[in-house]
Amino acid sequence: MLTRKQHELLMYIHRHLERSGVSPSFDEMKDALALKSKSGIHRLITGLEERGFIRRLAHRARALEVVKMPDAMVPKRADVGGATALRPKFQPNVIAGRFPTGGTTAGANSNNAREALSLPLYGRIAAGTPIEALRDHSNQIDVPAGMLAGTAEHYALEVAGDSMVDAGIHDGDTVIIQRCDTAENGAIVVALVDENEATLKRIRKKGNSIALEAANPAYETRIFGPDRVKVQGKLVGLLRKYS
Repeated sequence: MLTRKQHELLMYIHRHLERSGVSPSFDEMKDALALKSKSGIHRLITGLEERGFIRRLAHRARALEVVKMPDAMVPKRADVGGATALRPKFQPNVIAGRFPTGGTTAGANSNNAREALSLPLYGRIAAGTPIEALRDHSNQIDVPAGMLAGTAEHYALEVAGDSMVDAGIHDGDTVIIQRCDTAENGAIVVALVDENEATLKRIRKKGNSIALEAANPAYETRIFGPDRVKVQGKLVGLLRKYS
């Protein structure tokens, strides 16, 4: 049985993950629940974790995963060990034309296509100080098909810097970007500033102003007019290598 605040926090984390693909920061959770300090968020997260509703992801700063939802909130569910677990939210999609069609059975081709897809790896994008995004189509990276959002065009970028660390994005990570020119408030996007600087930031829109917000208190939020910022894609996935 969850308390009202635990239920509110669980639903907020779930919605945030569905919208942006990453867990909210402690400051975002504090503001969303109208709490005065982050210590209250720590207690709520601990309670949710003890009850098996969320899990903290190792080696990722403040990264959370929703393991299950309250029974009344899950229209489709599967019982796993007596717990009501979330079913996968997506079906892997195959992008036509990237895999051979001859030499093996159709079933084998379909299974292989669902395992991985090749995306262009454009280069390093700053998660701290903006740099020009590299457009090198000669480099490719294989990613799980389930990380991609439908049949939209995607590309990958390597992250340089630590300004998005509180969103679970670290220096050296590879981010998967869905190409688009619009994004909802709070989404993490690749933003092109003044036609020559690209940066990975959370976007906030208010009136005629656009804010590019870091997820690290060491970096200031930058405010621009609407004609200075163009969205080039939004974050849908992340890859990390461990040495």
